[in-house]
Formats: sequence, C-alpha cells, structure tokens
Amino acid sequence: MLETSFGLIFFLKRPNPELAEGMRYVYCRVTVNGVPKDISTKRIWHPSKWSVGAGRATGSKEDTKTLNAYLDTLTSKIYEAKRSLIEANKEVTSEGIKNILLGRTESGKTILPIFREHNDQIAALIGADFAPGTLERYETCLKHTRDFIKWKYQADDIEIKKLDYEFISQYEFWLKAVKKISHNTTMKYLANFKKIVLLCVKRGWLQRDPFYAFKFSKREVDRQALTESELKKVWDKEMGDGRLSYVKDIFLFCCYTGLAYADVYKLKRTEIVEGIDGGKWITTKRQKTDTPSRIPLLPIALEIMEKYEDHPQCENENRLLPVLSNQKMNSYLKEIADLCGIKKNITFHLARHTFATTVTLTNGVPIESVSKMLGHRNIKTTQQYAKIVDKKISEDMARLKDILNIKK
Repeated sequence: MLETSFGLIFFLKRPNPELAEGMRYVYCRVTVNGVPKDISTKRIWHPSKWSVGAGRATGSKEDTKTLNAYLDTLTSKIYEAKRSLIEANKEVTSEGIKNILLGRTESGKTILPIFREHNDQIAALIGADFAPGTLERYETCLKHTRDFIKWKYQADDIEIKKLDYEFISQYEFWLKAVKKISHNTTMKYLANFKKIVLLCVKRGWLQRDPFYAFKFSKREVDRQALTESELKKVWDKEMGDGRLSYVKDIFLFCCYTGLAYADVYKLKRTEIVEGIDGGKWITTKRQKTDTPSRIPLLPIALEIMEKYEDHPQCENENRLLPVLSNQKMNSYLKEIADLCGIKKNITFHLARHTFATTVTLTNGVPIESVSKMLGHRNIKTTQQYAKIVDKKISEDMARLKDILNIKK
C-alpha cells in the first residue's frame, strides 16, 4: 500500500545536560501520512554548526563531511526500507520503516506471544470448535518451544524473522535427544508449531516458511491388541466388587465398542438410542476429531451397561459408566494384566485396537463399517489395523505350511 504523504528530516534534539558544551543528539524524523517516528542517529553535533533548513552540518572540516556522509547513507537506507515494504505489498508506515532500520520485524514481534494468542483463542472456543485435548496439545507444544529457545539461544524468546530451517531441525533434535520424545510424537509437536509459523507467514511477519525444506515423516507403529483368548481371560477373571471390577468392565466395554477413553468418559445415557435394527446403538461424536460415531451394542457391551444402571454416580451425572481418571485406569489395568497372566503392556487405548482387530476385522466386518464405528475421518487410518490382521493371517498360514510339510 502506497503512502499519501512522506517526510524525512534530520534535526537536533533539545539540549541534554549530560552532553558537554551545548552539544545535542542528531535525530532523524520519518513521517508517513502524518504519523512521525523519531530515530536516533547515535551522533552528536553543536547547533552553531547546523543548518535547520538543510538538516545537515555546516562547514568544511572533516568532521562535518563525515557526519553529512553518514546522514546521506541513512537517508538512502530509509528509502530502501520504504521500497522493501512496497515490494512486499505491505503498508508503508513510519513504524515499519523504523523497525527495518533497527533490524526488527514489524512491531518487533516474537514467536511466543503469537503462540500464546493462538492458544487463548482455542481456549475461548472449547466446546464449540475445539476439544479440551486440542488445547492441551498446543499448551504442551508452547511449553516445549519456550524450553527449546532457552536451551538453544539462552533467551526468553526469539524474533519471528530468526525462524529458519536451522531452528526447525535443531528443535527436532532437541525434542528427540533432550526430551526423549518418540519420532511420531515429535512430528506431531512440529506440526502444531508449523501452524503458528504459517500464521506469521500469512500475516506478512515472516517472508518464507522455514518448514519449506523440512520433511515430515511418520514411522509405522506396531499396534498391539488383545487376542480372543486374552479377551476371554479378562472376561472370566473374577475381580470382586472394588475398583478393579469397575476398570475391567469399562475396559471390556471399550473392547466391544471401540470407544477411546475420552469418549467413554463423556458418554451419556441419552447417547444410547434405538438403531435402525431395533437394537441399542451408541450415537456420539469423537472428542478428538468431532466426527460422528454410531455403534451397535454387542451383547457383552449391553450386559456391562445394564450392570451400572443403578450406579449413583451414573444416575446423578447422566453418565453411562463410572469412569475413573485415565491415569488410574491405566494403573489398574496393569494389575489386571498381572492377575490374568497377560504379558502385554495393557493401556486403555489397547481396547480400541482390540475392537478394530480382534472383535471386528478378524471376524469379517468390512473395513468401511469399522472405520465408521471408530469415527475415523480417513479410511487410511483404519487400514493400519487391517495390516495387523494381515500379519496374523500370514503367521497362521506359515504355521499351516509347517504342519503340512511335517505330514509329507
């Protein structure tokens, strides 16, 4: 955007008692559209050898020539700064020109306040456009970014203009080597950070995306699931009437519905409706992706649900099941695994994997139906579970080949 008026003058500041013999500081004033900004030249001069009209030192001595040459150079830099704003299709302002001269991005912007503003906006939209888990991820990423800047630059923040490929690659190194974060989780944090960086690019505060040459890569994870026999062990194991019994029931409920912890935690009785087949279905939205999920309830899930119909907590809070905190659930699941003689590292999310593989895909449920029930946005996500089923088929067929070879 072009300015409608532009002015540039050099002048001597008012007398400063700290300066000897009436000397004054030489200042530059840039005025754009009536808005002035003063910039110190870091030079001093005596008013008796100064032309107010010309805005230059008077005389023929060497010190006069040196000062005037410096002011001429500064004038050229001011016009270069003005031209760079025009070429970048940015508004020409006195503040913008001053920031360029002082080597700052416009308004001296740094990355952490931009990140903070972004997270505050997400917080204000929780329940409308975002889930609490989304805010939690960005808050964790903000903390990591702040800690990395302190580690790498011994600073509390960094100017946006200093974000480059080196920053990104070192950030990746720090997350993996210093914080000991896995590769895939590191990629997720960097993807969160990239969103903040792209905001800076879109707003004209950063000329180029520092992620331009950075390649995001995801490594395949071996997604474990309980086998049919392991599921039976958990179902058959008597846990009494205490906390382990609650955890066992809720875990099995998710093994037969595919619900993630956050989804079963918030699941209300009103979200159990009559389905197209006349049976009971879960109709909910995934907290992680806000995508709809409709799941017909299998007999085991129905039995568990009916067991807690009269539970006080469920009645008072309109909740389907008395779900504990995720940390406690996972802690008690380790006890359950030991009691059942299961060697796998059982976490609550293992229930979702078990539903996708052992309960549905292995028993011939089409992958499209499994994807819908899991609330996946993309069927490629569901195909990761299909690979596990294929691996199991391969192993079973390999054992069959060995048996057939023995019989020859």
